[in-house]
Amino acid sequence: MRFFGKLVELSAALALFILVIMTIAAVFMRYFVGQPIQWTEEMSGLLMIWVVMLGGVVAERDRAHLTIPFVVDMLPHKIKRIIASLVAVLSIGLLVYMAWLGYRLAEMAQYKVTQILKVSWFWIDVAVPVGTLATAAYTLYWLINDVKQADVGEEKQ
Repeated sequence: MRFFGKLVELSAALALFILVIMTIAAVFMRYFVGQPIQWTEEMSGLLMIWVVMLGGVVAERDRAHLTIPFVVDMLPHKIKRIIASLVAVLSIGLLVYMAWLGYRLAEMAQYKVTQILKVSWFWIDVAVPVGTLATAAYTLYWLINDVKQADVGEEKQ
């Protein structure tokens, strides 16, 4: 799981790096040279979708997604664990459903191509199932890890 996490993080960082360099080059070419690069808008859209989806996976890996635990923090420890497990199971279900819908969308768009680059929309849309399935995998990993740690904690008592 560690290698997979580093691979996803590296992919997201590389896509973001390319996006930033490409945007700087596009601005320079447009305003200083007077010759805009035509394909940068399409490419930036493609890269942005991948950066967001892969960034979500990295956030789940690091448990860095935004939460508002105000009400849950006031509950007893056992109820907090039950709620956290329930939220994780529901999240996994929703993520798998989103992956299925995203793949269906990508499949339907596979013969549609972008105007300038002539890239199949499949490669843009497939970012959703890739990102949501990887996020679901990390959510499942953390759920199993938390249940194991809770069981160890109860055995010690």
